[in-house]
Amino acid sequence: MAVLATEDTLKLTLDQPDQVCVLERQIFDFLGYQWAPILANFVHIIIVILGLFGTIQYRPRYITGYAVWLVLWVTWNVFVICFYLEAGDLSKVTIIKMEEGKGGEGICSQCFSVVMETDLILTFNISMHRSWWMENGPGCTVTSVTPAPDWAPEDHRYITVSGCFLEYQYIEVAHSSLQIVLALAGFIYACYVVKCITEEEDSFDFIGGFDSYGYQGPQKTSHLQLQPMYMSK
Repeated sequence: MAVLATEDTLKLTLDQPDQVCVLERQIFDFLGYQWAPILANFVHIIIVILGLFGTIQYRPRYITGYAVWLVLWVTWNVFVICFYLEAGDLSKVTIIKMEEGKGGEGICSQCFSVVMETDLILTFNISMHRSWWMENGPGCTVTSVTPAPDWAPEDHRYITVSGCFLEYQYIEVAHSSLQIVLALAGFIYACYVVKCITEEEDSFDFIGGFDSYGYQGPQKTSHLQLQPMYMSK
């Protein structure tokens, strides 16, 4: 089991960056009330613990489940990246055209557009909170706008953010990209560990393990040496 013992140490080394990164991400998602990422991060932490348990206890089923989850985890992070980069039909901004009265020939006399961010899918549409990095990114300056527009909720601030060295969407993309890299490394390692455990079990059965022919306990042998006896006539 020397090989597997070395693999346990390697597994601990690989899981430490993953756990630290996902915990850091979980903290900032909590601060931004991003409920969908919070739920995904929580499930990921549980699966990582089960995968680590499976490696230490040599349970290939746990490790296989961990590898399957990593595929879903990569898919989720790819979705987050596409969402923040507005790839395809995903968009965080909706332009609402407001009209107040029409002049002659149906021409709008007072028309204006309102740009609203609609990235509420990550909060399950139960709040208007956004990424914590939107207001707290490096170099960002937050300015409150008063009076707030009529459509703005009373329990929310209407602000403008400027001067950011790095926009919040790119920070979120960087977080997801790092998780994808760690997940790919974890998937490759999980497949390797399952292969090693399976080969170890096959080798044990081949040389005559307990399950090959049934275990038979050691038989007691007598230490007395039998000597021929001669009877005198």
